[in-house]
Amino acid sequence: MVTATPDPLLAPRLDLVEELHGHVVADPYRWLEDAADPRTTAWAAAQDEYAAALLGALPDRESFAARLGELMRSGSVGIPVWRSGRAFSTRRDPGQEHAVLRVRDLDGTQRVLVDPMALDPAGTTTLDAWSPSWEGDRIAYQVSVGGDEESQLFVLDVATGELLDGPVDRCRYSPVAWLPGGDELYYVRRLAPDQVPAGEEQFHRRVFRHRVGADPATDVLVHGDGLDPTNYYGVRLSRDGRWLVVSASAGTAPRDDVWLADLHGDGRLAPLQVGVDAQTNAWVARDGRLWISTDRDAPRGLVAVADPADPATWDPAAWTTVVPEAEGAVLSDLALVDGPDGDLRLLAVHAVDATDRLSVWAADGSGRLADVAVPPGSIAGVSAPPEGGTTAWVGYTDHATPPSVLRWDAGDPGALTPWEQAPVAGAVPDVVVTETHATSADGTAVHLFVLSLEGAPSRPRPTVLYGYGGFNVSLTPGYSAQALAWVAAGGVWAVANLRGGSEHGEEWHRAGMREHKQNVFDDFAAAGEHLVAEGWTTPAQLGVFGGSNGGLLVGATATQRPDLVAAVVCSAPLLDMVRYELFGLGRTWNDEYGTAADPEELGWLLGYSPYHRVVEGTAYPAVLFTTFESDTRVDPLHARKLAAALQHATSSDAPVVLRRELAVGHGARAVSRTVGLAADQLAFLAARTGLTAR
Repeated sequence: MVTATPDPLLAPRLDLVEELHGHVVADPYRWLEDAADPRTTAWAAAQDEYAAALLGALPDRESFAARLGELMRSGSVGIPVWRSGRAFSTRRDPGQEHAVLRVRDLDGTQRVLVDPMALDPAGTTTLDAWSPSWEGDRIAYQVSVGGDEESQLFVLDVATGELLDGPVDRCRYSPVAWLPGGDELYYVRRLAPDQVPAGEEQFHRRVFRHRVGADPATDVLVHGDGLDPTNYYGVRLSRDGRWLVVSASAGTAPRDDVWLADLHGDGRLAPLQVGVDAQTNAWVARDGRLWISTDRDAPRGLVAVADPADPATWDPAAWTTVVPEAEGAVLSDLALVDGPDGDLRLLAVHAVDATDRLSVWAADGSGRLADVAVPPGSIAGVSAPPEGGTTAWVGYTDHATPPSVLRWDAGDPGALTPWEQAPVAGAVPDVVVTETHATSADGTAVHLFVLSLEGAPSRPRPTVLYGYGGFNVSLTPGYSAQALAWVAAGGVWAVANLRGGSEHGEEWHRAGMREHKQNVFDDFAAAGEHLVAEGWTTPAQLGVFGGSNGGLLVGATATQRPDLVAAVVCSAPLLDMVRYELFGLGRTWNDEYGTAADPEELGWLLGYSPYHRVVEGTAYPAVLFTTFESDTRVDPLHARKLAAALQHATSSDAPVVLRRELAVGHGARAVSRTVGLAADQLAFLAARTGLTAR
């Protein structure tokens, strides 16, 4: 096995020390922030050579690649979106690099509308989002190229396949809301680079009204001027085209402002919720009522209704509650359906300890009508035709089931039946899922899913602990080819539901953000210690794995608890928390982490920033950084800087490896690329924890 690290002289340490708000902050690898610097390109080339040699020599890489190739090529099926009798959905079959967007016509036949591989045989184009018109005769879809996530928008005629509009650029993270008739839509677009200050090209979004086929320069500005430049906007329209809802959140802040306009009246956006520390999703449904799903004064979520035409009812005190906040359960999704007698009902999804439940409620607020039997797993969403009906479609997955679709019918409200099952290309191991709880440093219980081939630990085994812990993201059961491949080889895979996520509502999220971020790292360390104490593994057999915000998590674990783990896979990570706001979309995350511009908040960041916690002479575990050079969310500079720092500082012979990948970004990618990446990651973990996959 390759063990020698690249010559540390290739990464000279600058004597760069700054005083920031009274803190002395060293930044010896500042020069690695510039990807075009000749020193950076030379250093990166040496890292590439080292990574290729080390990863290529891992004995179990090909075994993992073969197993992953089967498990990842298991297909996936998306939840259908119904419009006037047509059903739109995505599907990926074994052997396909990307899912295709298709339509089920009125006669039941299915056709492909958008195939990313037909657009780009190289496989670097991804389908980001899509939205059919109310009539189902047109569809807006967005694609990105080379991982840039810039989302060019197009409009397609569903019957003929004719391209009616596009590309419209700068539509990253844009929702689409169609007006009746399909001639116009509302969407979100960034201002042109020459209209914003230098360095702010990724911000300054606006809501526009657009006529299909018209020059976007003639779009009507609807909302956004004078508001926070980091705002993300949402737009929703009622089916009759009368009621427009616009929402805005500053970056990823867990609060939003919401406005409502009567387009059949004066068209003025009136404030429904402004300046309130809560997240609220509002829309006007087919019954003419204003529906409100919110965590306002209800951190686990509730559903209420009001009168869109009567602002007096917009006050929470005047709402009619349909689904009250539940003790121990978090509301995540809902859909309106008709009962067998034509009465309006609501399907509601709640999560308990990160496992989803489905229930039926009377839409008049009179209470719960039925619980629906759902296998232990995750409900990816619930969909029902906007014009009404007694049927709904439920997206489902669990640790061993690829994303599939189940059917609910009002005639048998307590049951689900199969609708469309995702195909499986290879043998899925008989995974046993054990649920357990660790105790964090402050006494908080932390839930874990533990996947293995046996229900209890008979002896310590090589184990991977996965986590995220941020941005209100819940880690519910889901099909993971990496987890299944690891378990099939005899290992243990654990998923920790850390603070910072949404597993227990908004209070759980806020207990892991800003000044409380250290709780997340403490929870993760407690999860690792629990796996050791319960006999699942040992520190010499324990690896940790995380990406993006989860990359920050495992980076903090490597620098705070190097004694706890043998290996770390750190993918697309945030690691320099003093300067993270200066790059990519970092500025939109300062409500989650805090800002270095504030003296107190800089103290929080320095308290855990992995790059600033490196101590020379420490025996660090083996670390594999995986980065993507087209990543426009998290700049690869973070991994470059910490890789250089650890290679310089570590006193162990465990390798610190930087694996770079070109022409891909932070998110979606072709299956073959995913297989190659995952095989390297698992083979690295196996080599350092003692797992033999063959």
